[in-house]
Amino acid sequence: MEEIKFYSEKGNWGEFSNFALYPIRIDGEIWPTTEHYFQAQKFENNSYKDKIRKSRSPMKAAELGRSRKMKIKKNWDRIKDNIMYDAVFAKFTQYSELTDLLIKTNHAKIIEHTENDTYWGDGGDGKGKNKLGKILMKVRSKLRSV
Repeated sequence: MEEIKFYSEKGNWGEFSNFALYPIRIDGEIWPTTEHYFQAQKFENNSYKDKIRKSRSPMKAAELGRSRKMKIKKNWDRIKDNIMYDAVFAKFTQYSELTDLLIKTNHAKIIEHTENDTYWGDGGDGKGKNKLGKILMKVRSKLRSV
């Protein structure tokens, strides 16, 4: 089976990265990237969520989202996969070129290849959960069925 590995928004398949600059409209607001949206959803505090939404870069949004100075939602671990799915689905349905790109991957296994993350990515050695890659493949499957 063919594999597509991505990580950096500047690298091959960079459009799949949550740092890729594709603003999404979701929950009645525009978010600069899926990273901005995802990180903000960890919190109940609306002013902090807005601070993340308005942050100057996806890296800054990630830093703010990883801070534990603000209390995260109690159910975050249960809902985070669904939040990520919603963000990725929005991104790949709001840009026709991204819809086409994802569909053109056919049946390839999509892998976020990074040593930095064993949950969303493959951990660099293939032993990670690759949740982001699996969500991309799930979105691809849904797009094909429409």
